[in-house]
Amino acid sequence: MSSHREAPEITKDPVADSTDVYAFVSPDRPDTVTLIANYIPLEGPAGGPNFYAFGDEVLYEIHVDNNADAQADITYQFRFQTMLTNPDTFLYNTGPITSLSSPNWNSRQFYTVTRVTHGKSEVLASGLACPPCNIGPLSTPNYVHLTHLAVHDIPGGIKVFAGQRAEGFYVDLGAVFDLGDLRPFEQLHAQYGMNVFSSAAPGVNATAQLNVHSIAIQVPISQLLWGGKHGTADQGSVIGVWTSASRQRVRLWDAERGRNVFSGPFYQVSRLANPLFNEVLIPLGLKDLWNTLPPSDDKRFADRVAHPELAGLLPALYPGVFPNLAALVKSGKARADLQAILLTGIPSGIVTGFQNYTGPVLADMVRLNTAIPPSTSPDQLGVIGGDLAGFPNGRRVFDDVVTIELRAIAGVTVPLVDKTFTPDAAASKVTDGLTASSVPSGYLDWFPYLGTAYSGFSTPAS
Repeated sequence: MSSHREAPEITKDPVADSTDVYAFVSPDRPDTVTLIANYIPLEGPAGGPNFYAFGDEVLYEIHVDNNADAQADITYQFRFQTMLTNPDTFLYNTGPITSLSSPNWNSRQFYTVTRVTHGKSEVLASGLACPPCNIGPLSTPNYVHLTHLAVHDIPGGIKVFAGQRAEGFYVDLGAVFDLGDLRPFEQLHAQYGMNVFSSAAPGVNATAQLNVHSIAIQVPISQLLWGGKHGTADQGSVIGVWTSASRQRVRLWDAERGRNVFSGPFYQVSRLANPLFNEVLIPLGLKDLWNTLPPSDDKRFADRVAHPELAGLLPALYPGVFPNLAALVKSGKARADLQAILLTGIPSGIVTGFQNYTGPVLADMVRLNTAIPPSTSPDQLGVIGGDLAGFPNGRRVFDDVVTIELRAIAGVTVPLVDKTFTPDAAASKVTDGLTASSVPSGYLDWFPYLGTAYSGFSTPAS
C-alpha cells in the first residue's frame, strides 16, 4: 500500500495514519497547485454507528519546502472539532441529511485552517464544515450535493475540503504480500516454475470500494514559491511536499467525564511523501523511528534507497527473468537513479525538458516543478510514460505509482545515470496488473479530484 498501516505503532492509530500524498498543478486552475493528504486507511463504507472521522486531538499538517533545505517554509495546519447535536442518541443521524446544517445530523465535524510561514501562524479560516460520511440513499439522499457544499473558498484564492472520499490508490495487496505473486507474471514465479499457467491473470484491486478521509487544499502557485514565478529549468520552480500527523505527549483518562484529556507539546507520529517509501524501503525495525523524523534527517536512510531490498528479491522470486538486475545487485553499485528520484529530485539534463531538483540535501519529499503545465494527454505512468506532469513530478490522483516504482526498482530508470546498463526486457512490463480504471468510483476533473465516497448501503461487504 502507498502508506497504509506501514509501521507497527501507526497500525494502532488509524486516525493519525497518513496514507497518500498528492501534489499537482491543478488541471482546471493551472495557476494553482492542489495538495491532498489522506488519512484513515481501509475505511469500510458501512462503518456505523460510529462512522469514520478525523481525530479532534490530532494535528494534521501539509508541509511545503520552497528553498531546497528539506525544512518546512510553509505549513498548512488542520485542527478538527466534533460536535454532537443530541448526545442522548446512539445514532449518527436521526433522519435524512439534506444540508450541512441539517438537524437530523447528530455527529458533525468542523475545522480550522492555519498557515505557518517561517514560524509565524495565521488562521485562514475556522468553523469550516466537513460533509457527513456517505451512509446510504435514505440518510444521505443527495450526497454529491453535500460534498459540493463542503468545498470552501477561503481568503487568498484558496479552496479547501476535508472529509470522506473514495480511495483512489489502487494496488493488488493480495498478490504483493503473497511473496510478490504478481498475477500477470504468475507463470514465471519461482514457487510455480516456468509456464505452469496458460495465461496471465488480471490484478485484483484490494482497495476497491474502500474510503479514506482527505484533506485537500488548492493554493495559488505564487503563494508557494519564494521569489515569484520561475521557469521550468529554474530550481526555484520546484517545491517539496510532505504531510504529517502529530499527537500531544500526555494522555490522561478523565474518569469523571469518561474521556481522554490531552496536554503537552505535539510530537510527530506519522509522516509521508513519496508513495511506498516507508512501506517498501525502510526495514521493520526502523519504520516507527522514520515516522517521527523530519525529511531533513533522511540521510540516515539513504543506503536503503541506494540498495533497496526489493531489487534483490525480484530476481529471486522470478528466476531468469531479471538477469541484468541480478548482476547489478550483486555488483553492489548504489542505485543513483533511485536516490535522484526519491531523495534529491532529478537534475536538468537527465530527462529532456524536465527537472525537479531540490539540491543535495537527501530528503523524502514529493517534488513538483510548478512551471510544468498539466498534460493535455495524461499518461498514468507519468514521467516514464513520457508525461512530465505526472509522478515523480508531484503525484496526481490517478498516477499508477505501484507500476512506476516496480519498474524503477526493476531497472528501467538506471540508464538515466548509467548508460552502460541495459534493463531486462521484463523491467518495462512488470506490473501488478491494475490501472486507473480499476478504481470503481473513478476520479473528478475538478477539486477535490478524488471520487465520491462509497456508501455503506450500496457497497457490498468484501
